[in-house]
Formats: sequence, C-alpha cells, structure tokens
Amino acid sequence: MDSPGFLLVFFLLPMFLCFHGGAPDLEADRAALLAFQAAVGRGALPWNGSATPCSWVGVICHGGRVTGIRLPATGLVGEIPAGTVGNLTALQLVSLRLNALSGPLPPDLADCKELRMVYLQGNRFSGAIPAGLFSLDKLVRVNLATNNFTGGISSGFNNLTRLEMLYLERNRLSGEIPDLDLPMLVQFNVSFNPLNGSIPVGLRRISSDAFLGTGLCGGPLGTCPGENSSTSPAPVLNASGGSEKNKLSGGAIAGIVIGAVVGLMIVAALFIILCRRGGGSRMAAAGRKSPESVMALRGNGAVENGNAAPAAAAAAAAARGSGYGKSLVFLRPGTDVYDLEDLLRASAEVLGKGTTGTTYKAMLEMGMAVAVKRLKDVNLPEGEFWEKVEAIVAMDHRNLVPLQAFYCSKDERLLVYDYIPMGSLSSILHGNRGALQTPLDWETRSGIALDAARGIEYIHSMGPGVSHGNIKSSNILLDKSFEAHVSDHGLANLVSPSTTPCHAAGYCAPEVTDARRVSQKAEVYSFGVLLLELLTGRSPTQAFHDEEGTNLPKWVRSVVREDWISEVFDLELLRYQNLKEEMVQLLQLAIDCAARYPDKRPSMSEVVIRIEEIRRSSLASTKRSHHQDHHAIDDMLMTNHLNPLIPLRSSDFTALILD
Repeated sequence: MDSPGFLLVFFLLPMFLCFHGGAPDLEADRAALLAFQAAVGRGALPWNGSATPCSWVGVICHGGRVTGIRLPATGLVGEIPAGTVGNLTALQLVSLRLNALSGPLPPDLADCKELRMVYLQGNRFSGAIPAGLFSLDKLVRVNLATNNFTGGISSGFNNLTRLEMLYLERNRLSGEIPDLDLPMLVQFNVSFNPLNGSIPVGLRRISSDAFLGTGLCGGPLGTCPGENSSTSPAPVLNASGGSEKNKLSGGAIAGIVIGAVVGLMIVAALFIILCRRGGGSRMAAAGRKSPESVMALRGNGAVENGNAAPAAAAAAAAARGSGYGKSLVFLRPGTDVYDLEDLLRASAEVLGKGTTGTTYKAMLEMGMAVAVKRLKDVNLPEGEFWEKVEAIVAMDHRNLVPLQAFYCSKDERLLVYDYIPMGSLSSILHGNRGALQTPLDWETRSGIALDAARGIEYIHSMGPGVSHGNIKSSNILLDKSFEAHVSDHGLANLVSPSTTPCHAAGYCAPEVTDARRVSQKAEVYSFGVLLLELLTGRSPTQAFHDEEGTNLPKWVRSVVREDWISEVFDLELLRYQNLKEEMVQLLQLAIDCAARYPDKRPSMSEVVIRIEEIRRSSLASTKRSHHQDHHAIDDMLMTNHLNPLIPLRSSDFTALILD
C-alpha cells in the first residue's frame, strides 16, 4: 500500500524542486533589484515592480535569472547597501560606471560567484577594495578607475587567475604593488595613485603609461635608486633560480621534440579527415543551388554568391577553437531566442559592404531574420572591445538600430542587429527600390529627415565629444512604416581608420582629417549633405560634370544663385505646389548645416526643432489645399503659363535661400 505513495512522491519531488529553484530565484532577484532602486535609483530607474525584471531597462536575464546589470550614466546616487546587488547570485556582469555612487562596495558582492565583469569606474566609491572581491575566481575584467578607493593593492588579486583587465588608476591607493602573478593579464593601469617602490617583475612587461603619476620605479620607468641597471629583470617563464634557469636539460629537450612530432602526426591525421569530409560536403551541396547571394564566413574572408552555407562558419571555427568566447553575448531582454549554432546554420545574403565591414541578412531556421555585421580591421584588445560595445548598447533610442548581440573571439568580431526590412535610404533613392514601387513623396522624405535628426541628436546628447562618426544615406535604414533608423553608430571607434580619404564619400566636412575624430559640428555638415540628397535625389558621390571638383552643397548653392530653384528639387517633389515654401525652408536648413565653417552650422537640437516646425507648417498647408478648388488651381497655373509640375521660380525664394 505504501509503494504507490512512495512512487508518487518520487516523481513529484523533482517538480517541487524545479519550482523552488525557478520562479522563487527570479522573485529574489526582483526583490534585490527593487531594494537597489530604492537605495540609489529613485527617479533614475523607471522599473515597474509588477513586471518581470527581465523586461526592465538595464537588466539582462538568462535561464530565468538576472545575469547582468548595465546602468552606465543613469544618475544613480548614494551607497549600495547589502542585500541588493550581492543577492543577485547568478550575476555575471555589473556595469554602473559614470554615476555618483559612493561609500564602500557592499561586502556581500562576494556572494556573486558567477561574476565575470565589473565596471564601476567614474563613481565616488571609497574605502579599501573589499577582500571578498578576491574570492570571485571567475572575474575576467575589473575596472575600478576614477574613484576614491584607499589602502594598498592586495596580493589577493593573485587569486583571480583568469583576470585579463585590471584598471585601478585615479584612486588613492598607496604603498607598494605586491608581486602579482596574473598570467592572463593584458590590460593594467595604476596611474595617478600615491604608490611607491619598485614595479614587480611580473608587471614590467606593461607599458609605462600604466604607472604615470606615481612614485614607482623600475621596469618601464627606469631603474630604481640603488638598483643595478645592468641586471636584467628576472625571467618570467622560469622560477627555479640559479644561473642556469634559462637552460633546458637534455631530457626536457627530448620530451619537447617527441611531443612536437606526436602533435604534428595528430594534426596531419585530423587534416586528412577534415579534407575528406569537406569533399563530401561540397559534393552534397552541389545539387542544391541557392538563388540568393549567400555568405559563408571563413577565416580568410567571405565567400559570396555561392551555394547555401552556414552564415558564420568562421565564427564557428573561432568559437570552438578560441579561449575567449564560445557563444553569442545577448544585450537586450527577450532577444536570446536563438544561439550561436542557430546563427551558424542560417543562410544569408550580402546586404552591403562598407568601411567597417560586410553586413548580411541571416535567415534563421525559426523564420526570424537578423542583420549580422562582420567587422574588419578590429585591432582592439577584447576587454576594450567589450567596453566600446557596452557604450553602443547604452545608446537606446527608437531612431537607432538596436544591437541584439555580439560575438568576440581572437579572429572574429560579429555584431547582430535587428533586421530593418526596407533597406537603406541610399538604395531607395539611387538604386534598387526593393519592396518600394513608387518614389518617396514629400511627407515621407521630411519624416525621414526628422527621424534621422532625432537619432543623431540623441547620440550627441550623450556628451560633447560623442558623435556617430559616419553619417550617410546608406546608414539610414527604413522600416515598413518608413520610419528611419540610424545604423552603425559607434562603429568608428571599433575599427581601424580606413585608408580611403574621408572626403571621397562626399559627406565629410572640409575640416575633417581623421575619420576617427569627427566632431558634432562636422556631423551636422554630413547631415546637411544628407538633407540635400533627400531633396535633390542626387548622390553626393556622383560626378558633377559642370565643374571639376564640385560637391553636392557647392552645386546646390550655384544653382540657387542663378535663380533655378526648380532644378534643385527631385522631380517627384515638383508635384507639391502647395508645399513649395516648406521645401525651400528645408533646403535652407540643409545649406545652413553644410556651411563651410563649423561655427556657422546649427546644433542637431536646433535642426530637430526647425524640421518639426517645417513639418507642422507642411501639415497645415496640406489641410488648406484640400479645401481649395483644384480646377481653379489649374486655371491659375495655365493663366501664368506655368507647367503644373514646376513650382514658381521666385526671387523671394532665392533671397531666402541665400540669406
């Protein structure tokens, strides 16, 4: 009689355990986050307590747990109490940089055993670096720069054997640096701390920039007082001591040789097996041609217009063979509905090639499309790459293309974006219209101008030195409702500068000499060229045969001076007789933006206001025209011997443009 009851309990127990370890853990995460909000984020964090925390701004979830907090520059103020961040036991990433957080770090941060990345720079934290931090042996990147930490640099950092980045500059750390043996450490900085003593041997390979503004000596800073300058630093790879420490015994050499031979034999065998498999795969693929342009990413470049193949084969190879990353890193809640293997199986077509890399449309087997940008010429260390990607994700605006995820290995850097279906403004204006069968009308063009301006204005609002870096029509993408989204923001800081002169593209301001340093005023110039492109239908890169070297802004000014305004506008726009004044006003704004001297150009905030006013005026003009007798308009036009498709050429408009 007891046996059935025992079996029932045996089968139901895992279910109870599952419930206990699932929702309650997320509920505990919710409670911890709400306590964090109450302590330091009142008015700064618009978290809805009744919604799942995985939908909150700055919160990243995976597997039903909170795994990341990304809240840079969000106005957090005060001390972080215990029982908040420390209770997020599945936390892998915490980014609270550039806020006004103060006091000591919460001691229970040591309970976050899964923590990999800590970005707390640019706050007011004080006190000693807590000893609990040294128990988090999965830490890879730690940035505590520009705070008020005091005390010494603990030898406890030696416990963090996976650490690749440690930034402690601009604090109040004192004393000597202990002997740190961190084999994975690539990025290190203790500048502008009152430190003293000799730089330990294990850190003497680091650049002198990492020790500026300290009382340290030795290694990259030169010899310390009393130190023998002819004595080389102790070798890092051997610790056996004695004058023969750099020599290998005969037995060691024999072992190395034997190991190398065996290794070569194994590699050769694997190579033969892979070649045979590859041949079979190619034979199998020969019978299934794809009508689309497909990509197969490989370590030595992209193969296009071939047979259907995985969308990121190189990423697969790098993911399986690299020690850096083996999966996609998702950046927004609700986007992790696929994984790297799904992306690898997806077929894709080339959408475009640019200075930052090649973009593909990848169609996942589940029917979802994403845009994958394969970056080229990325020479940043992985830690710095992650930080710059984090800065891109921090830009959250409806007129920016959202970044879903990224993949980072030694050989590949991939960015995965939302797929915007209508394509770029450039392709619609100058090339294949795709799904668009009719030209863009006035309302659509002015709406695109406003959307793009709002997106750029938002980027500029992130700080006086923040800019997009590459404003052009191919980076303005349109969705099905023709709302514009600015793409590729922040990529200029990820890739090496192009060898192609910036001015060749037709969008760069005259003062720009370095593609990596585009000021906000220079970006206003680029937007002015974009407006002229919208209004004229002409590409800034096309040749103007009337005058060698003439660019689009110069051509427009020359035509307007000759009182031939009708020749400026795209033929599609000449139909809008009742909106000619608004069209001229937008043309005036474009010319103002593309002024030769930066101080003559408006800010993007002014640009947005002026476009909004033009749009309101346009709407009012359209409503008025609906109440007029169309036959009377035709009679008036015929009386004035005007072609109904060409607006009036008025000297008043010319004066307005050139004012």
